[in-house]
Amino acid sequence: MRVMFLGTPEYAAIPLRALAADPRYTVVGVVTQPDRPAGRGRSAEPPPVKRAALDLGVPVLQPPTLRDAEVVAQLANWQPDVGVVAAYGEILRRNVLELPPLGYLNIHPSLLPRYRGPTPVHAAILNGDAETGVTVMRLDAKMDSGPILAQERVLLPPDARNGPLTSELFELGSRLLAEALAAYANGSLLPAPQDDAQATYCRMLQKSDGIIDWNAPAVQIERMTRAYDPWPGAQTSWQGQPFKIIAARAEPGAAGSAAPGTLLLRPNGVAVASGDGALELLTVQPAGKRPLSAAAWRNGLHGAEGARLGG
Repeated sequence: MRVMFLGTPEYAAIPLRALAADPRYTVVGVVTQPDRPAGRGRSAEPPPVKRAALDLGVPVLQPPTLRDAEVVAQLANWQPDVGVVAAYGEILRRNVLELPPLGYLNIHPSLLPRYRGPTPVHAAILNGDAETGVTVMRLDAKMDSGPILAQERVLLPPDARNGPLTSELFELGSRLLAEALAAYANGSLLPAPQDDAQATYCRMLQKSDGIIDWNAPAVQIERMTRAYDPWPGAQTSWQGQPFKIIAARAEPGAAGSAAPGTLLLRPNGVAVASGDGALELLTVQPAGKRPLSAAAWRNGLHGAEGARLGG
């Protein structure tokens, strides 16, 4: 089966490699986003899916948009039987959707129709869900609303972090995809429509979403440290400089009468008062420094009792 693959970030390279390693499929071409400036030198860096495709010896296209008729013609020249999409970064228009006879399959790291949209793993962690999962569906013209071919549930650990969890879900989704695609192609697996009445949605993140409001409950702030890993990170400020909280532990009812944001110094660590409970800091990153344990950061604090973060 001739497969055209569209994807961009690191976790999208997982299903690309899985399809390329499966003798049932031939990846005839990869479409990914253009190289972008990155790092301190701001030199152009290829997206992870491009690096994976080059390692696999698969042709790569990096058009700024798929609206160009010449680009669409190049995709058609690959003569794909099916397309696979994994976090490509652009909504596909009808002329692109109509290219492969079998349409496009998509890996979505949620239990659709829950969390349609670009940030489903973040949303599951922020909402404190007890379970999550991954869905393989056929794309249609709307966002994440296409019929489902396969779905698997997994427990959502209370310490799950967005980055590793997303990779784990794409590993699982890659296995589901490989089997579902074969069954779908031979007609033994029929897509099941989603229940639109049960749909919920998540939105694109901005850097400002990571700014901590210390009036929020400690439980919610702790979830931010995991949901926003690695980007945008849970952020506040200390002495007028950016200050990231990478890992923390919520302590309901432990703040007493301290105002939200107030440092609570302890012999071997430090906590912060919130709108409900205290947040024990575990790993932090002051401006211009590498991450360090909160205990090590606390050792450098002198006369900071009662000082506030984010103020």
